[in-house]
Parts: sequence; structure tokens; C-alpha cells
Amino acid sequence: MCCESKRRFLLLYATQKGQAKAIAEEIWQQAGAHGLEADMHCMSEMDKYNLETEKDPVVIVISTTGTGDPPDTARKFVKKIQDKTLPPDHFAHLQYGLLGLGDSEYMFFCNGGRTVDRRLQELGAQHFYDTGLADDCVGLELVVDPWIDGLWLALKEALQLQKEKEGMNNAVNAISSSLSTDPHAVHELKLSSEVQNLKLEDEGARGSDILSQKQDDINLVSPARDAEPSLVHSVPPVSQSALNIPALPPEYIEVEFQDTQGENPHLSSLISEGTTFEVPVTKAVQLTREDAIKTALLLELDIADTAFEYQPGDAFCVICPNNVTEVEKLLRILGLSEKGDDFVCVKVKQGTKKKGASRPQHIPERSTLKFILTWCLEIRAIPKKAFLRALVECTSDAGEKRRLQELCSRQGASDYTHFIRDSNVCLLDLLHAFPSCKPSLSLLIEHLPKLQARSYSVSSSNLYQPGRLCFVFNVVEFPAGPSRPDSRRGVCTGWLAELVAPLLHPNKNSQGAKGESSSTEKISIFPRPNNAFHLPADPSVPFIMVGPGTGISPFIGFLQHR
Repeated sequence: MCCESKRRFLLLYATQKGQAKAIAEEIWQQAGAHGLEADMHCMSEMDKYNLETEKDPVVIVISTTGTGDPPDTARKFVKKIQDKTLPPDHFAHLQYGLLGLGDSEYMFFCNGGRTVDRRLQELGAQHFYDTGLADDCVGLELVVDPWIDGLWLALKEALQLQKEKEGMNNAVNAISSSLSTDPHAVHELKLSSEVQNLKLEDEGARGSDILSQKQDDINLVSPARDAEPSLVHSVPPVSQSALNIPALPPEYIEVEFQDTQGENPHLSSLISEGTTFEVPVTKAVQLTREDAIKTALLLELDIADTAFEYQPGDAFCVICPNNVTEVEKLLRILGLSEKGDDFVCVKVKQGTKKKGASRPQHIPERSTLKFILTWCLEIRAIPKKAFLRALVECTSDAGEKRRLQELCSRQGASDYTHFIRDSNVCLLDLLHAFPSCKPSLSLLIEHLPKLQARSYSVSSSNLYQPGRLCFVFNVVEFPAGPSRPDSRRGVCTGWLAELVAPLLHPNKNSQGAKGESSSTEKISIFPRPNNAFHLPADPSVPFIMVGPGTGISPFIGFLQHR
């Protein structure tokens, strides 16, 4: 229930990989400091909110998936509002602000958010705050942070206008005291992913912690004035600034080790997208020469004994594990090397202050510790600022603690982008760079996102090769660098390359021609049809195909089909 003393607004999110949810949770968390109460729900929970009767302002955070589609959790909502029988004043009572997430490397940038925004406008809904479109290509935070900063003034204006309409002028004093003298200021907020267009003005804490340190203390932990900044070192002005850092996220997970034995969940239980199929890899071919800059592989899967169906142009997903060596390193740093095969029970911490806290859906209630770190958590994920803020509390060295504070602060936004985001730094890199940081297992479960299945285009035809499914990929390489002590391969492409190495380089004991084997190596896959990327139904229709590099992959299937 919302507190009566705080003004309510409805907060909806639709997420595919968890980013929109994390941003919505940040908004929910900051709301209290502004005298507001966010009534937060996933967009799919349509029994818990009703836009047809909603009187309070609505804030929407929505991502984009596939070829510009809304996320799976928004499909029912989008289908409902796209009903062509709805009148143009259906949502005339509704005030909303929308934050869309996308990636400008893809053609339909932020199309999930744009689709919802456009349709709400067509049905008469009004913006109380300008739409924000955040670009994951350059850093979501470049738009997300200032958008959230400006949200509170806009919400308070919208709530004041609402009260005035209801003839409740006597109740607006508390809110109006915090309003800007310029009532149109909020409408002048123009958001852009271009860094040079952003004006990040420090208007106080805005729900953050303000960290102040004496100048002497700062000088103690700062490098020499002429040193170059790096992941672990800062230079003025950041090194000498008082910092605005995010509020500490509330803890909400508890992990109990158990003595009992048992079996880990089946991989299919980790997937909510539908039926999974465990299929053997029957063939592997290296398409590039040994001296090529990139290594491209073609793999063939045997789907003859399954109900897996596809058309050329479709995609499918591979369920992949984290790298074994990296999991072992993480266990060692956590001091849990001896407990990797122990079963753990994951549950919500009693008395947590996190709203609607629940065990993450991608974490089994009971499994081995190694299973969670191998199959459930994206340990390669780029740490978000909220995670860095939580890691500060696990760090004992004063210099390391200060640097982590800088990296998650508003003043250190440029350093975060350069040394963490653009450098593809992951948790293991951070723990190597900040050795006094000793996070708990529960903290990792709270902050690391779900290990996502990786999507690949089908590069075969079910007419040309019945019972077979082929796909082509580059083995992704991440070279070692200042922020990364070891070179790495992509999570899935590296695992697949290692898995099929015996097929690529058969030894003298193996049977059959090179690239083929009676190998029993199997991978788990599930279909991801693509309704917008198929051959013309009429074979006489000419078409042009453009696919640089491994972009040629789906067109192999097109040509086979023709």
C-alpha cells in the first residue's frame, strides 16, 4: 500500500534482459526522497493496474528487442492498446512520461518505446514530461541519468495540476514550495544521446548520497597530479571533488548452504521462451584461413529427431555456460573454492526494504553454487553503477573505496564510460583491480543479470538439408588491456569453439572425414522465429541480399531454399 502522506504515481516497466526493470527500480528507490511514492509493476501484470481508470501520472520504462519489437513482457499490453476499435479519446485522461531503451547499432532504434508512445498519443494521452530515448551503443546512462533527474520536477508539476483540477488547492502547499519559478522549464528538456548536448546540472542530492571528504583525505588517496587516469586511478578534478553517489541499494537476498545432495535443475527450466531442444553437433567447418583476423565457424546440428521447425531467415538461441576457468577464479576470490559443489538455498531476506522483493526468476530455489555461477548469472556483464555502489561497502582499502565511489558518482560519469563501459570491464576485472573488495555471494545474485541465451541466424534450408540446422559465427575475441589482465573469447562463441575443437582438429584416433564425427557433444537450443525476414512467397520475385561478413549467414539458407 502507498503511504497516504506521499503523492502516488504509477511506474510501469517492460524488460527483456532486465535493464528496464533495473532503471524502474532506481526510480522507485529515489521517489521517496522527493516525497513521492512509486506504485511499480511489470507491464505484463495487467491485473494490478488499469490505465483506463488511472488518475495519477504514469511513468513508463520500456526496452526494445529483436528487430524493433517491444519486449515479451509488453506484448499483451501493446496488443490491447493497438485495438483499432478504441476511440481517439480513450486515454484523454492520462498523463505520462516515457523512457525508451534501445541500441542505435540496430535499424529500429528504441522502436519498442516509440510504438507505445505513438499509440498512447493517438488515443489522446498527454505527455507531462518529454520522452527520453537512451542508446546502449554509447551508454544508456547518458540519457537515463538526466532524464531521471528532471523527472521529479515534472511529476510534482503534474500532480499539482491534477490537484488544482480536483479543486484541492488547500493541499498543494507542500508540493508547490519545491516547484521551479519557471513552470515551462520541464517542457524545454531535450534529451539526446550526444554527450556534448547534455547539461548535467548538480541540483542537490536528488535521492543520492552526497559524499564529502576533507581535502587532506582526498590528497592521501589520489595519484600524482600529472598521472594518467585509469580504472584504478583518478586525476583532478574528479580526484578532488565531493561526490554525488547513488543511494545504497537495499539488500534482499539470503543464501544458505545445505548438506543435502541432489540434482541440479534441467537447463530447460531456466528458459521462459518456450520449448528447448537438446541436439547433437554433427559437423564443424572453419570458413576462414588460419591467418585471418577473425575465425568464422560453421556448425551443423542434427534436429531430425525433434519437433524443431524453422524457415530461412529465422533465428534460434543457444543456451550457453560461463567459462569454467572464470567460474573457478570467481569461487576462489569469494573464498568458496571448496563449496562449489555444495547445494545452496536462495531466498528473500527477512525484513528487506526492497519493494516487492522476490527471488530472481533465473535463480533456482535450490541448486549447487557452481550451477548458479555457470548457468544462471552473467558474470561477464558490465557492472552498473548501483552494483559499484554496493561494492564500495565490501571494500576495505581507502584508496580503492574512493575510486569505486568516483566511478559510480555523477562527477565520475566520464571515467565510468571510458574505463568500465567502453573497456568491457566485468566483475572479475574489478575484483582483480580492487583486491580489497570482497563481495558476498548474495550481493552477486542481487546485482548480476541473467545469463542470456545467445541468438544466431539460421544459415540453412529445411528443404535443401532436411533434419539439419546450420549456423555461422565469428569467434569473438577480447584482447588483454589496461583494464583486462587476460584475453578472453565471447561467452558463447568461445564455448562453442572449444566444444567443436575435436571436429575441427581430429586426432589420429578419430573416425570419419575432417569436420564430421559421431561425437555425442550436444547443445540446448530453442527457436526464435523472425516474421519480418523471410523470402518472398513468390519464387519469381527478384531480391537483393546485403550481408557483410557473417551477415551473409541467413542468405546461405535463402539461396539453398531457392
